[in-house]
Amino acid sequence: MPDSDRQPHTSARAQDGTVLAYQRQGSGHPLLLLAGQANNHRWWDGIREDFHATHGTITMDYRGTGASGRPEGPYSTQQFADDALSVLDELGVEKADVYGTSMGGRVAQWIAARRPERVRRLVLGCTSPGGPHAVERDIAVRRSLVQADPAASRQALIDLMYTPAWLAGHPGPYTTLGDPDMPPHARRGHLVASNGHNAWDVLPGIGAPTLILHGDEDRLTPPDNASLLAARIPHARTHVFRGARHAYFEECRHEAGALVAEFLDGLW
Repeated sequence: MPDSDRQPHTSARAQDGTVLAYQRQGSGHPLLLLAGQANNHRWWDGIREDFHATHGTITMDYRGTGASGRPEGPYSTQQFADDALSVLDELGVEKADVYGTSMGGRVAQWIAARRPERVRRLVLGCTSPGGPHAVERDIAVRRSLVQADPAASRQALIDLMYTPAWLAGHPGPYTTLGDPDMPPHARRGHLVASNGHNAWDVLPGIGAPTLILHGDEDRLTPPDNASLLAARIPHARTHVFRGARHAYFEECRHEAGALVAEFLDGLW
């Protein structure tokens, strides 16, 4: 049984009163882990433990997912950032390391740009700045995710997340394919939030040391976005994982985990 299943859910309240479930494990400097679109804390199952030698990890269920409230919306990445800060406030965490992947990386951008005093070090994985400057996925990818056959759409997402070689040795289940219990309005809200993200103008205000990670075969969020972020965020560093797709953090777990740990510890 994963550690996350043995931990009781505790909760904070968002600014609008929405219940926000969060999970805290380990000890050490706080590390806030932010999941991808339409996912809850299970996104980090089996990975978060890699940081527990030096960090206590904090995850949360975005509004609309997991054990959190499911208001009608509208949703936005700015709102998700405010929700994350409400969780840190509830825990009494004044300053945390923040690691966001996919939509979680978009949320992390707002936290680091608007509340720089709350972020010690920042890691942005498989994400983009959003808006007109971002490099968007191609039309074939978009079509593959909205097929009439749900099984075909799910398989398309699996193939975008992982390479065939990795899938051959890892038959699942996979915890990065979305929260299956989300109501339709929340799923739509997450899609609108992610698609509406545009942090281009605030990225130069990020003052925390920043590490940008990406897989070079990522078609869900094309890897050129890593270069865009690195050029926009002062003194950002970039690492690209060769032969990896969107879920580089799982497929390249040992390399990526060690790299992030070293960065958070100030070793490079």
